[in-house]
Amino acid sequence: MTKIFVVTYSTYGHINKLAESIVKGLENNGVEVGRYQIAETLSAEVLEKMHAPAKADIPTITVDQLPEADGYLFGFPTRYGSAPAQVKSFFDATGGLWAKQALVGKPVGFFYSTGSQHGGQEATVFSTMPFVAHHGLIYVPLGYTNSHLFDNSEVVGGSAWGAGTVANGDGSRMPSEKELEIAVTQGERFADVAKKLSA
Repeated sequence: MTKIFVVTYSTYGHINKLAESIVKGLENNGVEVGRYQIAETLSAEVLEKMHAPAKADIPTITVDQLPEADGYLFGFPTRYGSAPAQVKSFFDATGGLWAKQALVGKPVGFFYSTGSQHGGQEATVFSTMPFVAHHGLIYVPLGYTNSHLFDNSEVVGGSAWGAGTVANGDGSRMPSEKELEIAVTQGERFADVAKKLSA
């Protein structure tokens, strides 16, 4: 059975909430899911000052585990239109896998969270493309495969690049039902592609 790793870095829980729907979509279309989070690099003291809640009870992934999966969906919040340092550090640690070409030909996708509608949702995914290209991964976009992406009647995170949510600058807005439905669609679509590639 095709195995997909859903790997997140989530400070305030928005990404982990989206991940639940991503997993639902993957499982809807018959793939095995491994659920992991990226290690925190901030100290407990700093996290306390940020009023960050305790980390979710999700296993922490190591780069050595990545070859076990047939594909990857990474979720993380934006930091100034780019992936956060924790994610960059994880990606930077994959040099040994790059040298062995261990990830070549495997599908990858992304989902994200920003503080505002124009807070860098698409730019955050753009920032990952060098990692994707150097590893020879196959980027699988969401496309406009969910009708909520055309909805201008309210704030709706996400784009053709992946599912997303708009958290507000203070983190007070959790993913809406429409955003969660978009995430389910991304999981379903990604599963379809991954199964074809791993056949």
